[in-house]
Amino acid sequence: MKRVTWTPRSIVSASMPILALSILTCLPVVSAEELPVTPRVKVDVGLGTWISVGDHRWSHNASSQSPLGNPTSRLTYADHSTNVVEFTAKVSVGPRWFGRLNIGGAGIGGGRLTDDDFLTPDGGNPSLRTHSDIDGSNMWYVNADAGSRLMNFPNGRGTLDGLVGFQYWHQKHKAYGVRQEICSNAGATVDLDPITPGVQPLCALGAAPIANTELVITNDSNWYSIRTGLQSEYRLTRWLSVYGSAVLKPINIFTNEDTHELRVVGGDLQDPSFTMFGFGFGADADVGGKVNFTKQLAAQVGYRVWWNRMIDGTWKNHLADGRSFSFPLVEMQSLRHGLTFGITYSF
Repeated sequence: MKRVTWTPRSIVSASMPILALSILTCLPVVSAEELPVTPRVKVDVGLGTWISVGDHRWSHNASSQSPLGNPTSRLTYADHSTNVVEFTAKVSVGPRWFGRLNIGGAGIGGGRLTDDDFLTPDGGNPSLRTHSDIDGSNMWYVNADAGSRLMNFPNGRGTLDGLVGFQYWHQKHKAYGVRQEICSNAGATVDLDPITPGVQPLCALGAAPIANTELVITNDSNWYSIRTGLQSEYRLTRWLSVYGSAVLKPINIFTNEDTHELRVVGGDLQDPSFTMFGFGFGADADVGGKVNFTKQLAAQVGYRVWWNRMIDGTWKNHLADGRSFSFPLVEMQSLRHGLTFGITYSF
């Protein structure tokens, strides 16, 4: 019989497979489901247009100064031919979270300013009404939102998301020319400044128009809004879906400046002539349909409404001699609505 001699080196070599197997059996078992997964990032970019009409109006109450009525003056800027071009970028992280930036702007091609002034003797009817043409005006806006998935509809039909964000909305209207439409008997006879010798009426019957090449009023308005709401998309077929959103703007801060160009030139008022500041609320809504040509390319058509309104505000005039007087702002409102069209590419 051959004698086998075990050396320390041979013992270690023989025990290595057993030791390795023991270590492996002691390691925790990690399933594929438990491995860390990097969230998938999806980017959607869109280019679209908003064919809209707008109505921006304000009025104030200086009836404490007789014989001025309440409201004392109301200016309504009703524009049209406003074809907004907008760009949208949305980044989704995983199936739940997203951030979105929406920027749009347009030149305002036309419209009409209606300027009404009221005196107490006319009992709420305009004592003076003039019309001017809106031209050379513009608007632009920025929406910045962040959101999260709230619900997935059964059978993968669609989703419901919640969002919060911020909106800045700027509009600038320029009015040209003046056409007198109404001049009441009170407007033509009541003396607005009894201290100064001679009668200073609000208007003159049969006053000649000012040419529509003359800039008469410039208005700048700004809304700063906090947004919160819901958005949803529901697939009717593999290639067709409907979408909608409802957004409440519970906190709005606004500024509004009106410059009466002819009175600035005449030395009566400063630039700006009237300034307004206050806070309010508003709402935005979108509804439409979406066609998915491929997994990456889609087109949308819909209708959009934006609305902001004041709760409380102050109107202040600025005289050429440096004096200013403040009165309550009765109304400040901006409304814009119209058809939307766009294309979206995803990657």
